[in-house]
Amino acid sequence: MTVIASTPPPMPGMDTMHMSGPMWMPTAPPTLERLLAWHPQPLPLEPAVCLVALTAYALAVVRLHRRGDRWPPLRTAAWIAGVATGSAVTCTGVGGYGMELFSVHMVQHMVLSMLTPVLLLLGAPLTLALRALPAGRGRAVPRELLVGLLHSRFTRIISSPLFTLPLFIASLYGLYFTPLFDLAMRSWLGHEIMLVHFVAVGLLFFWPIVGADPAPHRPPHPLRMLELFIGMPFHAFFGIAVMMSTTPVAAFFAHPPASWGMDAVSDQTTGGGIAWAFGEVPTMLVLAALFAQWFRDDTRRAARADRQADRDQGTELARYNAYLSRLSASDSRDR
Repeated sequence: MTVIASTPPPMPGMDTMHMSGPMWMPTAPPTLERLLAWHPQPLPLEPAVCLVALTAYALAVVRLHRRGDRWPPLRTAAWIAGVATGSAVTCTGVGGYGMELFSVHMVQHMVLSMLTPVLLLLGAPLTLALRALPAGRGRAVPRELLVGLLHSRFTRIISSPLFTLPLFIASLYGLYFTPLFDLAMRSWLGHEIMLVHFVAVGLLFFWPIVGADPAPHRPPHPLRMLELFIGMPFHAFFGIAVMMSTTPVAAFFAHPPASWGMDAVSDQTTGGGIAWAFGEVPTMLVLAALFAQWFRDDTRRAARADRQADRDQGTELARYNAYLSRLSASDSRDR
């Protein structure tokens, strides 16, 4: 006799999670397999956002190709990589374990605030949107609204280093060394807002530095590197401060599950080391992109200068030939 199960079999990794409000929480200690297992939260906002981001970008690229315009494949690859890194720490076991262990949460924070934004910005989504969206000829259509936003006073303020650099620093020290972090972690909504905050701060900080999109503030390349190097030491100091702390900086992580046999301060030290060391990865990526952009810009300027010189030389040659013609005509009249 065949028995038909009344309930579907559990999803992979489901036996290591339990429901806590709208969040899946882990019940078994973390392993690499459990951390990387696909496990979106019951309210699948992150997968939906990632799917929309990939679909919208792909449709814009297809629109350009259909009208004969070329879009660099490397930009598409960067955008896909940015979405993939974001989903890797929000739609997998990292999301659940990040609610139990400070070290896993710090991996999530570092990726969302430093790696994902850089890759997304290298995808030049604003440039793609400006090229793909239809012009409204004066009407308030999405393209004109986007252009107006890019040229607005609000955008000039939030993209200024005087705003982005303090925000980048405050998002570390002001969040973890004040009650704000524990307040945000008390609810699912607060946690989701914090994740959005990580990505938004990273986008604002790196946009004027490495972004391929138009920006109100786009200083010369040496100044962009200076802005990057000003921000990174504060990031390293934060990691060192966390590593040196002998008490939990966040009360939320003060009591890991007892059955896991993990010490909160020891796990926090690991998290501080992750914060301290992780800055090297996006820094090298940003520097590589900056040098590539710098070389490309210099090549374009040199080519424009050569073309201008050729045009100027042609004009001068025509003027000289006209001068010789006038002299010849004058000599003919004198004779």
